[in-house]
Amino acid sequence: MAFATPFKELTTPQRHAFFASLAGWGLDAFDFFLFVFAIHAIARDFHAEVKAVSQGIFWTLAMRPIGALFFGWLAERYGRRPILMINVVSYSVCELASAFAPSLSVLLLCRAMFGLAMGGEWGIGAALALETLPAKNRGFFSGLLQEGYVLGYLMAALVFKFAFDHIGWRGMFVVGAAPALLVFYIRRTVEESPAWLTGKAEKRASVGEVARTVTSQLPTLLFLVVLMACFNAFSHGSQDLYPTFLQVQHGFDASTTGTIAIVYNLGALCGGMFFGAISERIGRRRAIASAALLALPAIPLWAFSSTVPMFALGGFVMQFMVQGAWGIVPAHLNELSPPAVRAILPGFAYQLGNLAMSRMALLQAGLAEAHGNDYALVLAWTVGIVGVVLAIVTLAGREAKDVVFAAASETRR
Repeated sequence: MAFATPFKELTTPQRHAFFASLAGWGLDAFDFFLFVFAIHAIARDFHAEVKAVSQGIFWTLAMRPIGALFFGWLAERYGRRPILMINVVSYSVCELASAFAPSLSVLLLCRAMFGLAMGGEWGIGAALALETLPAKNRGFFSGLLQEGYVLGYLMAALVFKFAFDHIGWRGMFVVGAAPALLVFYIRRTVEESPAWLTGKAEKRASVGEVARTVTSQLPTLLFLVVLMACFNAFSHGSQDLYPTFLQVQHGFDASTTGTIAIVYNLGALCGGMFFGAISERIGRRRAIASAALLALPAIPLWAFSSTVPMFALGGFVMQFMVQGAWGIVPAHLNELSPPAVRAILPGFAYQLGNLAMSRMALLQAGLAEAHGNDYALVLAWTVGIVGVVLAIVTLAGREAKDVVFAAASETRR
């Protein structure tokens, strides 16, 4: 299937909805990973250990479930489009505030507030896009939509490589405020989800009514939380401390670290689209499990290489598989969620899974520092264990690949 073919079949409003959601998630991830790249420099400036600065990752992830629940409820009540704009402005403001933090404590507070705003974006953006797009090629668009996360990581790597030595970590956070400009595009070109408009009267539910609806889906919610805990351990366990590993254990400078990160993010982008498209043929569960297990043979090259080209190659293959599995997540979670809580349930489950794994970076950093900064061993064991568990949990669940979202294909040109 040619890459451009699915886009040619979309109407103009569908394209705008997709690209707005992709950009919202990508710029969200861009802001998140600017912090990841800056951990080592922040620790040096504040005379703190890497583990202490890594608390910023923990607080970001810990606050995301609250954001998913709060902003998700607003999106069910007032629509996907206006709340998406509020989310984008919110996380941009928090990113800018991070640039002026006078102490590590204040910076951690800014990262917590950033997590609150970040928590709402994924669920709302995915609902807006997938409710607007036709069911055909949903797996492909899911893969590409999720890789907005990778595009954000890639942009952060480019900024780190080319700008960090000139503007420092504070300047990077100032650059991170730029996503607020996306609001102008959303306001000018993006239409509300047709599925939300179809059930508009039902969507204006109270907090209690939404809570009862979510509670009625408790078995589905619990399974999705466990599934997303595995997914988040897979991604954060292979990504968040990898730049620190390259800098601390191998002494690579910002330019070299950024180059390797660019290469493995290109692999992630390819993997998300590949497995997203493949999931249309072999099913969501089999595609996820295949990607998770195929990450295991890449561990030696990814964690135990000694040269820059080999680290780049290992990173490319590893993230091809990690984000290959992740590329199926937006479609899979939205397909398993009832229409009445589609802006809440997937995002809330996603972020609760994030919460469950929110101390992953702290645990990894602590173990590595306790073993002479041996990040390679910790990273290898993390991916090896989590890859197997993710495959098992995924195959134990169900899927609803062919479900049709109400009014999703009826958007006019």
